[in-house]
Amino acid sequence: MSDEAGEPDDLHEYTALEQWQLLQNGDVSPVELTTAYLERIERLNGTVGAFITVTADAALERARSVQDELPKSAPLWGLPLGDKDLWNRRGVPTHFGSRARGRTAGFSDDIVRQLDAAGAISLGKTSTPEFGLSCYTEPRVGPVARNPWQLGLGTGGSSGGAAAAVAAGLLPFAPGSDGGGSVRIPAAACGLVGLKPGRGLVPAGQELAAPDGLAVVGPLARTVADAALLLDGMIARRPDGTIDHRYAVRAPGGDEPFLATAVRGELGDGTKRFQLGVMTSSAWDAEYEIATSPEASAAVDAAVRTLADLGHGIEETGLEPDPNFGPAFRALWASFPATIPFTPEELALTEPLTQWLVKLGSEQTGAEVTMAHYLLRNFERRMIEQLASFDAVITPTLALTPRPLGWFDDVDIAHNFEQQCQYTPFTSMVNVSGLPAITVPVYQTEAGADAPAGLPMGVQLIGRPGGEATLLALAAQLERRVRWRFRHPPVW
Repeated sequence: MSDEAGEPDDLHEYTALEQWQLLQNGDVSPVELTTAYLERIERLNGTVGAFITVTADAALERARSVQDELPKSAPLWGLPLGDKDLWNRRGVPTHFGSRARGRTAGFSDDIVRQLDAAGAISLGKTSTPEFGLSCYTEPRVGPVARNPWQLGLGTGGSSGGAAAAVAAGLLPFAPGSDGGGSVRIPAAACGLVGLKPGRGLVPAGQELAAPDGLAVVGPLARTVADAALLLDGMIARRPDGTIDHRYAVRAPGGDEPFLATAVRGELGDGTKRFQLGVMTSSAWDAEYEIATSPEASAAVDAAVRTLADLGHGIEETGLEPDPNFGPAFRALWASFPATIPFTPEELALTEPLTQWLVKLGSEQTGAEVTMAHYLLRNFERRMIEQLASFDAVITPTLALTPRPLGWFDDVDIAHNFEQQCQYTPFTSMVNVSGLPAITVPVYQTEAGADAPAGLPMGVQLIGRPGGEATLLALAAQLERRVRWRFRHPPVW
């Protein structure tokens, strides 16, 4: 990395927070930073498939507007990012990851407008699977998202394009949405930090009106501080910096910016000792055969050793088996695409997974969907009760190493759904519970029969309701010991 801050050929090597500091100090301008990233996207997007749409002219126009008209006090002033291809931005095509539903909207979604208000600069749309329905990003409408650590592997999903962009240095950080793990899964697969906020913290993008109530928006980033910086930009705040609770679905309190906690890596006076649970059981254990790979177990072991060395209490825990979770979650997941008003011609253009879910959802009665809601709300209550004695609970983020492209069955879709649950059994239960969770990379694989050397593996920390600050503090402590920010994939 060059010693001269702000040179366009090395700006991507700075963290998002460092880039923000360069912008604030006038060492680089929003136009210069945007130009540097657009040049990098032009050079590498064909390799990793991170963006389905690049809006270079609009990005430069926006950068000039931010530079000349927006005050530097905006929390994300001048920082580039990408919109997930499930979100509408006025005048930009939204494909929803599908050949059946492309459109150019005349409006922008709430999360897009919030990020604009925070001073961010969108460089385009990041790739996503069709309607965000899968945990892998191999859409037929656009580029397959390839893992920068090994291009023959996938990035996870559904924020897979965002993860590829950040891991390959095409963006300093990126927003994603998470309805069943869609921020944490690709973050873990690509060696990134991914934060799913608790239900209600981020009003923009909060899917409370959706039939499932599972989805929230959250950041993907290379460092914990960068994730906290983007999270702060997602939250509407008053001029004095406090959260504008008129738009949040949670009680006032804890208004200190999350970035401050992440930078300190501590809470209070720094002597706080947390009580941590370690859990390798999942809500899917009663439905499918779930096996945690040696690599996933090694990541948990590494995190536990580190946190124990830091003085935190460690205790094994687990979830009580719930045979209702799997069928209820599947029923609820299928109810979303079943409400999309496809014409027969449009449905024929959708992918096999979407068609399978539409059929499954359409065959359900209203009473069956209502019962699925009821069963999952019961699961939510019990999960929160079972984990209530811990400040945070450690699990693997993924049960397996990043999956090869084409690994998920495209013929037997019931098997495809089972594969997705076996790959990601620890994430969707957190969406059902509404709890916050963060994934942080802690381990790289060694060469073995089932995985090549050097792949990133992360652990998930599940927090209490409103426990985002605790998660950021713990993740920052892990990050400092592991020193992950200095590791980069071959595509860098």
